Amino acid sequence: MTKLKILVIEGTARPKRRSIHAAKLIEKIGKDIEGIEITLVCPEDFNLPFDGNDDENKDPKYTKLTADADAFFIVTPEYNHGYPGTLKRLLDSELKNYIHKPVAFAGVSDGLWGGVRAIEGLVDCVREMGMVATFTDVQFPRIQDLFDEKGNLLDEKYIKRIERTYTELIWMAKALKHGRENFESKYHEPK
Repeated sequence: MTKLKILVIEGTARPKRRSIHAAKLIEKIGKDIEGIEITLVCPEDFNLPFDGNDDENKDPKYTKLTADADAFFIVTPEYNHGYPGTLKRLLDSELKNYIHKPVAFAGVSDGLWGGVRAIEGLVDCVREMGMVATFTDVQFPRIQDLFDEKGNLLDEKYIKRIERTYTELIWMAKALKHGRENFESKYHEPK
């Protein structure tokens, strides 16, 4: 059986970001789940010069990753009650590769809300892109207190929360993959 491919997308390229610790933890937990293949995506690894979905603004490496992906797990810090422009730029570049694919969210903040406002903003955005949002999110409030300087998790309860989110994301990935492969839409022909 072919493994499901899930991209864990780190939402910022900010040099002092703490959200990378959450993204790497989500990547690590995902790699221990049988039947899925995890790839961590960081925006600084791609050349996306301008806004939009025009061909000249795409990075072929990211295009291939999103085309092959069955699902996405977005890790977004919350900046000023929203998500980073870096994440929006990454998402906007590949509209057709997101259609009928599920997405889960992890929100990160140094305050008490754990990125919920960034996630709320992203739900409308990804819906417009044709993605299907799961109803399970993970919040990392006060991120500075959840990981040590080396990125080691200090609160084990997050492992179960991430596993629960993966369970729903995987279920949706299987259902939507079956749909993409077996039912026609104006966006896909069945394989």
